[in-house]
Amino acid sequence: MVKMPGRPPSVQPPHAGDCFVVLPDNPVGQAAAGRLPAEGAAGSGALVLRYPSGRPWLVARTPLRRISTARRGQDAVAVIGAGAPVDGLDADLAAARDNGALHDRLARRLPGVHHVISRVGGESWVRGTATGLRRVYAAEAGGAGEGAAGAAAGGWVASDRPAVLAHLTGAALDDTALALRLLDFVPHPLSGRPLWRGVTETHPEHALVLCADGGRAQRRWWHAPEPELPLHEGASALGAALDAAVRAHVTGRPRVSCELSGGLDSTSLTFLARHAAPDARLDLITVASRESHAEDETWARRAVELTDGTGVAHHLVPAHEAPLFYAGVADPPGPGDIPTDEPLPVAPARARALLPLTRAAALGSGCHLTGYGGDELFMALPTVAADLFPRHPLAAWNRVGAVRHQLGWPLIGTLRALFTRPSFRTWLAGAVSDTAAPPTTRTPQLGWGVVQSLPPWLTDDARTLIRDAFREAARAGARPFAARPGRHLDLDTVRIGARHFQAMEDHGLGLGLPVAAPLYADHVLEATLSVRLADRIDPGRYKPLLAEAVRGVVPAPLLARTTKDHMSGDIVQGLVRHGDELGRLWEPGGSRLAALGLVDADRLTDLAADPYSPLHTRWSIDAAVSCEMWLRATEPAEGKVLTP
Repeated sequence: MVKMPGRPPSVQPPHAGDCFVVLPDNPVGQAAAGRLPAEGAAGSGALVLRYPSGRPWLVARTPLRRISTARRGQDAVAVIGAGAPVDGLDADLAAARDNGALHDRLARRLPGVHHVISRVGGESWVRGTATGLRRVYAAEAGGAGEGAAGAAAGGWVASDRPAVLAHLTGAALDDTALALRLLDFVPHPLSGRPLWRGVTETHPEHALVLCADGGRAQRRWWHAPEPELPLHEGASALGAALDAAVRAHVTGRPRVSCELSGGLDSTSLTFLARHAAPDARLDLITVASRESHAEDETWARRAVELTDGTGVAHHLVPAHEAPLFYAGVADPPGPGDIPTDEPLPVAPARARALLPLTRAAALGSGCHLTGYGGDELFMALPTVAADLFPRHPLAAWNRVGAVRHQLGWPLIGTLRALFTRPSFRTWLAGAVSDTAAPPTTRTPQLGWGVVQSLPPWLTDDARTLIRDAFREAARAGARPFAARPGRHLDLDTVRIGARHFQAMEDHGLGLGLPVAAPLYADHVLEATLSVRLADRIDPGRYKPLLAEAVRGVVPAPLLARTTKDHMSGDIVQGLVRHGDELGRLWEPGGSRLAALGLVDADRLTDLAADPYSPLHTRWSIDAAVSCEMWLRATEPAEGKVLTP
């Protein structure tokens, strides 16, 4: 282990007002409930479900999520999700012979996004979603009970918030996990390493099992479908899943809003919301682009013109009112800022991300819909097409070849990547490099993921921690999400995107506004993955599966778009205009990352003063900025974050 200059800091529990905790039925669990922060503790507005012993089993405080419960004798179930309360849980619980059958039944019938917590036969199951938008964490609580008997009893505590578990167990930050977040992409399984020692994340396809004796296990509850459906059948299934996912968020709400960028994803959600809640007031929010060649605003206006207009209002935010990237990065968190579970890429654009949410909240929206997840689901990566190669080499080459010409991949390199695909563990062991790799657009990407070049502002200690973590995961037998690289990346990409979206949910929490991404519902993922690869990927069409799924709901002229806007100009302008703010992050004695020995503050200071440095085109500073902002937002309120 590399020696760090400072001890990894402990943090205050940032999510005490929005979390749940599942406790063991012993004195240790009782004591842990007593250590919950006051605003999330029993008797302070939290829902408390108890064991037959009277001790707390589930303590939940979720101001923007609804909790539906049922009890039958000593058994119980709770569903925590957005939208309307869940009906029929009593029948579900009565019909289930065990936890597995209950979770299978609920997974099949419940649309939307939920945590499901159940207790059948003395054993508790806690699960999130297969997309990774709802996650489950566990930590061992021991030695906090009543004397030696309590310490011996021990037990595992589960929660949807790792920081809460860290608070309950006194865990310190994991320096390696923090170093990994300095990468642009943290692949599976390293992305599932929480930032606190002793806290573990449950695999998204598994439920966490808390045994009656205080132990724990994992049981698989979800399997990805095989890609067998032709386009027309798959589009029909996807259309139904999209409709159900949107309805789960908007039903019963008199006023909803949608971030209408003009892209196909947000446009589809706009018309799906209109179809699902025709009597609701619908506010459409579009942020104009500074790019002269941008097309999003034009397409957003067309979409509004093609609605029926009744109860629909379009709110166009002028480009000059939209903050640039890096605006306010050095400002202390505001009273409504909710720290995220981990550093996330939205942080450098926090001010910009908050703009449409703030407008929606001011309008009185009961739920704000976004198109997050659309690119991950419907813009299939070239690796997915390469999965066709063993059985359908011509179809694979037609699709990979189209990407090769678009991105300028060399012919020999592309063929080599198709024919020589290493095992997942071999790839993972070499997935980070000290060598400045060429831009990825010139390197064929047909494997398990992108090989990343470590940025030059990382210290030797940080580099060692990162390299060792990748190699150790490979040596420990890391397994991919699926046997084929394309299917693995399908799932990893969606789960990384869902993890990132939680930052938007937390921003909404600070505003009192539910923020939703219906595309991250499990049924939407399942419908997408069930379609034949050759039909999902068409070089001549843009997001063909989504376009077919919403045909008849979205007006045909809007399905003709084949372009996508990007925000690279705002990033460059942000580096220029907010370089002084970036520089303040790395001032001597002020950078938390530098104090931990993970970054070279001098190099980052120089880079902040040189927005046109070629280093900006090779590496992104966003991960370093996100980690620095996260550490500042989560440090204890009473004083300094570090101890000497």
